[in-house]
Amino acid sequence: MHYINSKTILSPKNGMNLYRGCTHGCIYCDSRSDIYNMNHRFEDVEVKKNALVLLKNELLKRPQSMIGTGAMTDPYIPLEKHLEYLRKSLNLIYRYGFGFTCITKSDLILRDLDLLKKINEKTKVVVQMTLTTSDDDLCRILEPHVCNTTRRVEVLKILQKHGIPTVVWLTPILPYINDNIENIESILNYCIDAGVKGVICFEMGMTLREGDREYYYKKLDEYFPGLKDKYIEEFGNSYSIPSPNNKQLMSIFNEKTDKHDILNKPDEVFDYISYFPQKSVQSRLI
Repeated sequence: MHYINSKTILSPKNGMNLYRGCTHGCIYCDSRSDIYNMNHRFEDVEVKKNALVLLKNELLKRPQSMIGTGAMTDPYIPLEKHLEYLRKSLNLIYRYGFGFTCITKSDLILRDLDLLKKINEKTKVVVQMTLTTSDDDLCRILEPHVCNTTRRVEVLKILQKHGIPTVVWLTPILPYINDNIENIESILNYCIDAGVKGVICFEMGMTLREGDREYYYKKLDEYFPGLKDKYIEEFGNSYSIPSPNNKQLMSIFNEKTDKHDILNKPDEVFDYISYFPQKSVQSRLI
């Protein structure tokens, strides 16, 4: 971990990155890609030391809307447990009448259930949870340093019990690893049981590019010997890596989500997440 001072904390679309880098160790993580110009080791998480001061100042200047954490770093990495930058940010978001959404794989989000409920009562909260495999043993390989799928589903159900809307990211689906009917149907059944509002799926497959590809292939050699050569032969250096089972799996995905009135088109899900209920706009507490 290392600290920096940042010039801003919110993007033009109200995205907030308190941290840069991650320690979850997911073998497929696109955030490792060279295109993002990270000038430090990925696991050496960069912490924006002045984030809370910046956030307070920027919230005072912006119209009330949804504040979201960026997708490059899970906001609930282990560092958050003692730094509490996100928890303190949630206090500001609540105080100034904004909504909140984040993408996570961690059950640490339950630590902040009290604040999430308060924000949701005042404006709106949507928690987005990534699910890639229904097999907890495989999960420990793909996403080794974060809670397993069974625990994430428990978190979704707890959030549902407390009236907090949820969305699931069904991505990435790794060719020849988790791209099978049993896995997709099991995850969708989890989503149905947990009452999720939407499932985000950009077809069945994954992406790879420089930086990410090398790390992923190293892990394939470690856990799935011989599979790297199959990827190289079939996909070369392509950015898009589609599952050969995409058509069949997408048919199952669309059928099950339609049947249970779960939003399944990415644009529709993103519209749902970003919509800020104007009737809930509150006066700002300075």
